Amino acid sequence: MSELTHIDARGQARMVDVTDKAETFREATAEARIVMQPETLAMITEGRHKKGDVLATARIAGIMAAKKTWELIPMCHPLLLTSVKVELTPEPGEPAAVHVSATCKLKGQTGVEMEALTAATTAALTLYDMCKAVDRAMTITDVRLLEKKGGQSGHWIRADKR
Repeated sequence: MSELTHIDARGQARMVDVTDKAETFREATAEARIVMQPETLAMITEGRHKKGDVLATARIAGIMAAKKTWELIPMCHPLLLTSVKVELTPEPGEPAAVHVSATCKLKGQTGVEMEALTAATTAALTLYDMCKAVDRAMTITDVRLLEKKGGQSGHWIRADKR
């Protein structure tokens, strides 16, 4: 098996060759947070947005993005995900926010960290897009991998996981 790197012997970028790697269960969870005005969050949670259920739309966008990560991120492998779960949790208070959590699973030869990160980020971006007319100061923060399971590197969990 070739070395697991995106750089070949000549220093050129390439897709990692996972041909000889065994298929194992793999799972990754990532998060993002979108901070907004309390009035914006109230509009979302009370269903008063003129564009409809923005949380449902953001959830679908996150799922769709996870499935297309390989088209967005250079050198990512096309993966047949077996599960994508995107949860959006309103966080009232100061500051008001929506917490996004995305978990991707599969049985395959490579991990799903990029798919989970893409799902969480895209869900947050969709919320921003749908609400920017009423709150342009929204901020997407805390995009990060929380946990990964499977593969050669085993189980990893962020020390400061919420």
